[in-house]
Amino acid sequence: MGGLRLNSLSGRRVFLTGAAGGIGRATAERAAAEGAVLLLTDRDAEGLAATAAAVRERGGTVAFTGAADISSYEEVRAMAEEIHGAGGPVDVVMNIAGISTWGTVQTLEHRHWRKVVEVDLMGPVHVIESFLPAMTEARRGGHLVNVSSAAGLLGLPWHAPYSAAKFGLRGISEVLRFDLRRHRIGVTLVCPGAVATPLAETVEIVGVDRDSAAMRRLRARFLARAAAPEEVAAAIIDGVRRGRYLVHTSRGVRLLHGLQRYAPPLYVLAMRIASAAVERLLGPEARRASPPEGDRNHGPAHRHGGPR
Repeated sequence: MGGLRLNSLSGRRVFLTGAAGGIGRATAERAAAEGAVLLLTDRDAEGLAATAAAVRERGGTVAFTGAADISSYEEVRAMAEEIHGAGGPVDVVMNIAGISTWGTVQTLEHRHWRKVVEVDLMGPVHVIESFLPAMTEARRGGHLVNVSSAAGLLGLPWHAPYSAAKFGLRGISEVLRFDLRRHRIGVTLVCPGAVATPLAETVEIVGVDRDSAAMRRLRARFLARAAAPEEVAAAIIDGVRRGRYLVHTSRGVRLLHGLQRYAPPLYVLAMRIASAAVERLLGPEARRASPPEGDRNHGPAHRHGGPR
């Protein structure tokens, strides 16, 4: 059964998180070019203003910008009330903002797990809680886009906290694709592979120095096969227009997901090879940098967020 199509974004009120850069900025620019009325947020106020200015310079419409931390329910709720008060319910919600932290169970601290889950899972939950009820009550349909990750489909090495959040967002999307159908609200789950965004430069691999030779090699390999944010933005808008539920942006991820579903032994072999490769590359550094158990910080995480 096909999904619910949204044939045109012209005149549609589109709320988008992570708009300061990366996929968020590229998607905002793409939606504006198709006539959408943009309502943008990001934790990075300067980057957000730059995106709004770039959109307006090209003749696009930005009706709202507001710096906010999506991991704070109170901030998201206040922003939703301001948007609804000024112009009513939105038509499209795009959860794009995110962060990433890698590590092993030996190196990850409680704060790392909590921070990723607060931003990458609870952030979209806060947005859904704050915007979707008004969309259903408006009875004019619409669309929800949740940007998950290849790590929301596959057992990628050292990705446990990120996968916890991204598999969770995938689960929410799987439920809402059916729950929201009666309200004529479509759902698109986007699972990008490697993308050349600011996240590629800021990803934290616990216990590994970002400037180390191993990290430079890993970053080079990542960027060599990474898609441009504009390519992902085009796939997102096309997915909304065609009513697609699952949107891949990488042939490699599509292949591995196919193996997982239809040839499990080959998938297991591929993941074991990937895990061994990451361990050879980063494992020695992480073990050298791992603090003694008594020195590990189990306190609460600082709130964070930003463009994907």
